[in-house]
Order: sequence, then structure tokens, then C-alpha cells
Amino acid sequence: MPDGIPSLVEMRAISKAFGAIQALDGVGLSISRGEVLGLVGDNSAGKSTLMKVLTGAYRADAGEIRIDGHRIELASPHDSRRLGIEMVYQDFALCGNLDVATNIYLGRWPARAGLVQTRRMEAAARRILQDLGVDSTIVRQRVETLSGGRQQMVAIARAVSFDPKLVILDEPTANLSVVATEHVLALIRELRSRGVAQIVISHRLQDIFAVGDRVMVLKRGRNVGERSIRETTEAEVLALVVHGDAFEVAQRE
Repeated sequence: MPDGIPSLVEMRAISKAFGAIQALDGVGLSISRGEVLGLVGDNSAGKSTLMKVLTGAYRADAGEIRIDGHRIELASPHDSRRLGIEMVYQDFALCGNLDVATNIYLGRWPARAGLVQTRRMEAAARRILQDLGVDSTIVRQRVETLSGGRQQMVAIARAVSFDPKLVILDEPTANLSVVATEHVLALIRELRSRGVAQIVISHRLQDIFAVGDRVMVLKRGRNVGERSIRETTEAEVLALVVHGDAFEVAQRE
């Protein structure tokens, strides 16, 4: 975290075990408003487990979470949403047979006398898409007819509709075309300009370096390195992913 900038979210000494498997071992994380933090590591590093703790899907065995300096308890994803934390999953978690507007307001449809106010919902969805620089004419299209890139944008728009303080993006550019990837990265920059903090989980270091402020590396459930994007290279981060603490020790020596 940059010096002098207060944390929006802090995770301190988070540990989580599943039977004999120690998924997280004293992990710490902090992020400030308007900051983009890249979270990287191999497939067993603990990234998803850490984010599930932060979103209330898992309860940590030890450690604490603070938001704006206040210690909080997360019993469910509902609690994290209430506190302004949203997660966009790699599979988007959208209903393909429903249109874009319905997906953005899924479960929150504006209604009167028991009837969904479709025009009001579509108008609200258009405003969100337009604010994000996304083609708003897609509001009536079924999600299953959209490209992967556009589905990702709809998933982000849904998260934004909750007016979050922090958005977690899980592999947001995986399997996207070059053009679609650039659109998603542009959305991340737009959210940052609005002061929305973002944690970007990605195996694509070039994308982390394109939009990130800091990068944090996990390996086998432990913190093994953290760098300012301006002061590191993709090669150095990759070395941390592969070698972990051994690389850190070699650097200090």
C-alpha cells in the first residue's frame, strides 16, 4: 500500500485449513480506494480461498478483516455486499437465457403491484452501461447471444450496479480476444478513476502491468512478495511465482 494512503480493506494474518491442507497461512493484504492490486500465484497459491474469505463465502480460522479501519465479521456473501464488496467470477455467473437488463438487476427487478417494471429496469441498465462506455443497445439481448467479452462487461456492470467500494475480478481477460481484453482493461481503468478499488486475479501478467498499481504474490498459501508495478518487471514477478521465498532471499543477499 502506498505510504500515507489509508487502507480501504485490510486482511491481517488470515489462515484457513481444510482438514490437513493449510490453504492460507498468515496471509496479509491491503488495498486503498482507487487502487488496482494484482493478485498472482500458481493454481494452489490460495488466491481463490483468500477472496472467498474476503467475500464471506469462507470463514477464516484465524486473522482479522478491517474496512476503513473497523474490524468486521463476514458470515456470508450478503455481509460483504452490504459493506461494498463485489466479486466478478471467471464464469460470469450470468443467466444466458435472460436479457442483459434482467441479468444486471437479477433478483432486484423494480416492480409495482407485483409486476416487473421492464422499461424502468432497461433504462437503469442503459445508464450503467453508458457510464462504463459499453454499448447500451444490448440491454434487450439474451446474454447467451453475446461474445465472451461482452458477457464480461455485463458481469462488471452488474457488480457496479451495487455501487461497490471494492470489486474483485477473477481472471477477467481469460479466453478473450485482444480487442475484448482491451475493452475490459478500459473498464478497470474507468472504475479506478471513480475511486473504486479493484483486486485483479490473473495469470496474464501483461494485463496486471497494464492496469495495476501493485502486485502481490502468493505461493502455497503464504505471502512471498509484493511490488509496486512501477518498480518491478514481469520477469521479477514470475520469479516470485515460481520460486517464492527462495527468490526473495536471493534478492536480499
